[in-house]
Amino acid sequence: MVETKVTVVICQAQGRNPVKRQMEEDILTAFIAEPSVDVSLVPHLYDMPHDHTGTLFLKSVPGNLVVLSWLYERATRWTLDRAGVRGQEGTSLIVSERDDDEVIEDEDLREPRGIGTLDVPDRKLYCLDLRVCSNANDYVHEIKRIVGENNVQTVELMSLINGSPKRAQLQRYLHPERQLEARLALDGGSTALADKEALPEDTRRRWYPVIDYSRCTNCMECIDFCLFGVYGVNALDRILVEEQDNCKKGCPACSRVCPENAIIFPQHKTPVIAGANGDVGGIKIDLSKLFGGDDGMSGLDMAVRERDQELVLDGRKAVGISVGVSSRTHDEFDDLMDDLDALDF
Repeated sequence: MVETKVTVVICQAQGRNPVKRQMEEDILTAFIAEPSVDVSLVPHLYDMPHDHTGTLFLKSVPGNLVVLSWLYERATRWTLDRAGVRGQEGTSLIVSERDDDEVIEDEDLREPRGIGTLDVPDRKLYCLDLRVCSNANDYVHEIKRIVGENNVQTVELMSLINGSPKRAQLQRYLHPERQLEARLALDGGSTALADKEALPEDTRRRWYPVIDYSRCTNCMECIDFCLFGVYGVNALDRILVEEQDNCKKGCPACSRVCPENAIIFPQHKTPVIAGANGDVGGIKIDLSKLFGGDDGMSGLDMAVRERDQELVLDGRKAVGISVGVSSRTHDEFDDLMDDLDALDF
């Protein structure tokens, strides 16, 4: 019986920003010889396809997992969920800031409304946003705190590195395309995985929606609104992103029409769409502010315009508000938003 190991995975930033690269290297170096931590570096989380060795490695981790990425925590959690990497949400002391002006302070509105995710294992999953702090030591201290929190007696999970790292070994870990070779040794030298090492893996920048099932109510408004075949349903009639490559780069229209703000585009410039906690319990405080444009268009008008632009670029006809726009009746949430709009701030 030995102490439980916590697996720490650092997801690289897009591009080659030297400051971000140094941050990643400093965190990696701090734990590469730590006996209670298994640390690894993989390409940008959002850009790895489902069959990438980095994704396969994340799916292979059986125990508690800490994932650091250059995304909002919520975006990281649900991007992992889409890849089949799940766990009980762990609490971190490093959190992205939220705008208190965008939050309704009503405890009744904080109750989860979503259908929830499936097959959640009994292990902790911690998601940390590398953009919150500029000092790598802040993350090192937080990871050590998490390790201490999870320091219980159990069967050893897996160990990749023991002792002090050599420079050649460290360099391999600083290049995900090379260091994954060492990580995949855990699979017993699988021929299929070995074959993947022969060619560079596809990590081009991607654009697709990620569903937050803690908020999604399965209303199907996204599948009605999107006309590009991105969404589908599974055997349980639950909404899912079925054909992510059908999504039109830069278009977040379906996120703007989602009643619960359950659709995330991690790379969008608007924080709420990118996964920031800008609303509570599915209540959108100001659609024109959070989801609209600088020209004062409402979120719905902006979504329709964005979708029509993509339809035209695709050689199809614009359909406007006549297709895929919900005609739901005015409810208590609409009343609340009307009251807020009437206030003179």
